[in-house]
Amino acid sequence: MRNAPAEPDSDATSSGGVAAVTRALSLMEAFDVDEPRLSLAELSRRSGMHKTTVLRLARTLALSHYMVQTDDGQWRLGPAAGWLGMRYQAGFDVNNVVEPVLRELVQETGESASFYVREGDIRACVARVEGPHSVRHHVRVGERLPLDRGAPGRVILAFSGAAGAPYEAIRERGYHLSLGEREAEVSSVAAPVFSTNWRLLGSMCISGPSSRLTRAKLEKHAKAVVRAANQLSYALAGGRSAATPKAVSRWHP
Repeated sequence: MRNAPAEPDSDATSSGGVAAVTRALSLMEAFDVDEPRLSLAELSRRSGMHKTTVLRLARTLALSHYMVQTDDGQWRLGPAAGWLGMRYQAGFDVNNVVEPVLRELVQETGESASFYVREGDIRACVARVEGPHSVRHHVRVGERLPLDRGAPGRVILAFSGAAGAPYEAIRERGYHLSLGEREAEVSSVAAPVFSTNWRLLGSMCISGPSSRLTRAKLEKHAKAVVRAANQLSYALAGGRSAATPKAVSRWHP
């Protein structure tokens, strides 16, 4: 029987981290939301580690209740993993995460950046960072705007499951741009932001006067907006899973 290649013994990774910790975390990240249990063989396949290594790590994690072996020999996440998640949620303020991302987006694009969430049949601006230009599009935090006009609202509708070819195109593309759709002479480009279990949280956008934000400029800035929205989504939702929208996976580096 052919021997499997030996895994490196060093505790250091190329990024300067500790290899054993990285492997243990990758083992816990192998579980999708809708998969409470996995076999040793499946854990080995998904993590890319030998079964003996997986078993050793799983038993070590079980000592601290981060993993549990079931009666049929399969493995599941343990109560300590749940407690860790609850502690994270208890200390988490979405605005503390959103605003720095908006500031980075303003610095990269030079335009005002906003974050919208759905409230029934409208969208509300819950966070905003103004751009450096004296001539800009003005929106107040707390302002309520239509869902069916403007890029941020269209994106929210699309990723909430709205039917129709335009929304299918937005879901496929991963972003939407508009020129004068809600307000004459105002342009915007927006992308979706997701939260726990990859549920839609809202949309992130940049906006400004159409004289400056031409269609070509919007297309150019779309990459930065999608990158910022995905950065926030992964911070809130965690790693990829079966629930991660294809558009997000495609744009994620």
